[in-house]
Amino acid sequence: MNQVSKSSMLAIILDRVFPKVPDFYARLTEQNIKVAETANLLVEYMEHCDPAIAVSLKEDVHRADLIKVRNLHELNDAFSTPIDREDIYRAIMALDDIVMYCKTTVHEMDVLHVAPDAFMRDISQNIKEGVDALAKGFALLGTTPANAAQYADAARKAERHAEKQYRIALSTLFEGTDYVNMFKRREIYRHLTNAAHHMAQCANTLHDIVVKIS
Repeated sequence: MNQVSKSSMLAIILDRVFPKVPDFYARLTEQNIKVAETANLLVEYMEHCDPAIAVSLKEDVHRADLIKVRNLHELNDAFSTPIDREDIYRAIMALDDIVMYCKTTVHEMDVLHVAPDAFMRDISQNIKEGVDALAKGFALLGTTPANAAQYADAARKAERHAEKQYRIALSTLFEGTDYVNMFKRREIYRHLTNAAHHMAQCANTLHDIVVKIS
């Protein structure tokens, strides 16, 4: 057996014993970018209430789900990970929850015949700002992780703004007497704030990762 063949055989053996670790920094960044695209569609829907945007958002959610499933499979199969395995899992699931609540919001607005209002637009914008911050933060983990902390803080700040808008929306909503409308809109507000809550959870995970690897 010549030297080249021996080297190739050794490489095969090493690959089987120590499989190549997926680039989870890139995987999380890709998933986050897709979530940001979904949040952008949510904002567009709240601004225009266009059924075509709702269809695009649902299709985008499907593509985001494919990325999530792939990331989970790779995490499950990975021999080792560059950061804590549990943190990767938490980030994957929190990002997916944001997408799911964006989808649920638009779906129930359609089913309940609820038109967007100023509060929904404002909270959606908060979600977009927070998710955009997360995308920037996760993109820095593989190069300058210490710089990612500021974006985790920005995402948490966006969630606090969303929560404030939610409280104001409820207090304004229940001043009226149209109780059917009240309960419909309250459900939509809750879905939006749930998306914001999971955004904050993802920000906490990002900050945990930064602390551990910086």
